[in-house]
Amino acid sequence: MEIRPDPAEVGRARRWARSRLAGSGITADEPLAETLILLVSELVTNAVVHTGRPAVLRLCLPGPAAEECASATVRVEVADGSSRAPVPRCAGSEATGGRGLALVDCLADRWGWSPDGAGKSIWCELDRCSPSRESAAVAYGGGSSAYEGLAFEAV
Repeated sequence: MEIRPDPAEVGRARRWARSRLAGSGITADEPLAETLILLVSELVTNAVVHTGRPAVLRLCLPGPAAEECASATVRVEVADGSSRAPVPRCAGSEATGGRGLALVDCLADRWGWSPDGAGKSIWCELDRCSPSRESAAVAYGGGSSAYEGLAFEAV
């Protein structure tokens, strides 16, 4: 899905992702579905707010024939036109932003970023049958990792 550099695109991206769940074997009331929509929202918001450039949202879902716990991994990817790597920043307790990639780090089973043409691609994956997400996932890509008390800003 092509994303314009407009904050209204975040809601459109969420609606598009929900529409793609139909037929994938992931039901709308499944916890995975809501986590997936939140991850889409965070990654698209980062692309729109921090780059001010168009982006592309890709969603790779298991097919309808995938067994419920067969290695069904969902991948969300947002490619934008900025080549700048995600940079950790400290979000104060009163800050209204700056926690997007920290949320991705906590909710996704894996995430990372890589150069993509003149820009970059930030991705995350959810395993359909992963164990409880009690601890934060390790961040991958570009040598980045999560730091206690820091949020990540995609620029």
